[in-house]
Amino acid sequence: MDLTRPFVGSEAVAAGAVTRARLRGKAFRALFHGIYVRAHVPVTLALRSEAAYLLVDGVGALAGYSAAEMLGASCAPIGAPVEVIVPGGNRRSQAGLVVHRGALAEDETVYRAGMLVTSPARAAYDLARRSPRIEAVAAIDALSFHGDIDPMRVLEIAARYPGARGIRGLADLVALADRRAQSPMETRLRLALHDGGLPAPTLQHPVGPYFLDLCYPDLLLAIEYNGGHHREADQALYDLDREAYVVRHGWHVVRLPARDVLGRPDVVADRVRYERAVRARSSVT
Repeated sequence: MDLTRPFVGSEAVAAGAVTRARLRGKAFRALFHGIYVRAHVPVTLALRSEAAYLLVDGVGALAGYSAAEMLGASCAPIGAPVEVIVPGGNRRSQAGLVVHRGALAEDETVYRAGMLVTSPARAAYDLARRSPRIEAVAAIDALSFHGDIDPMRVLEIAARYPGARGIRGLADLVALADRRAQSPMETRLRLALHDGGLPAPTLQHPVGPYFLDLCYPDLLLAIEYNGGHHREADQALYDLDREAYVVRHGWHVVRLPARDVLGRPDVVADRVRYERAVRARSSVT
């Protein structure tokens, strides 16, 4: 029995893999009631989701941000709870776990890593109707990109549940979605420009061997954000090489700090508006 993965404590004790006394000690941590893992294992959303699937004994499906994580469409805010949809029973929500009750159509679930999870379209539908606007669009973007679906699939799912809570504004959210966005930060940056009244940028625009996250090709203006992963050595070197290449080919690159993209979208829009005006004047002269 692999104790570095979530396991049912009573089953591990019965198998002789661990004693009850040791299970209650510092070598293990409880993820949920009766579900454990070795204490040194980093606790991630994926790990907690796996633990929750054991908790419900495979009855139901991982949903919401848990499904997105399992589908490779990581977009959860820090501290997001695990979510499951179960067909019935008396299983209740608890700290770190939200239990929804309801039926799922056959085409609304897929298997990932041996666990039943909601499909990209169903996960996007659930997250969009339960999340704040920006997080909702980010979820639709991420699941559309990584799940290779048209965002309109969200509305097709919604049509099956006309009385469901939170569906009134779904059409507006889907209209804002863009499946080319490859990260929640790209979605946030794109929405900051939209809300600031700026023209929609082009996403993933090819320039030689590279792609620009967001840009205005007519002005040769590229827009990037400096996130945490951009400080990693390999990513930083790649970013420098890419920027040097596009600058040599006439582009101007605007780099925006993550703090502004996350918390000051008006500053982001004003900066890009200014840079667009400068590029427009330089192209005329």
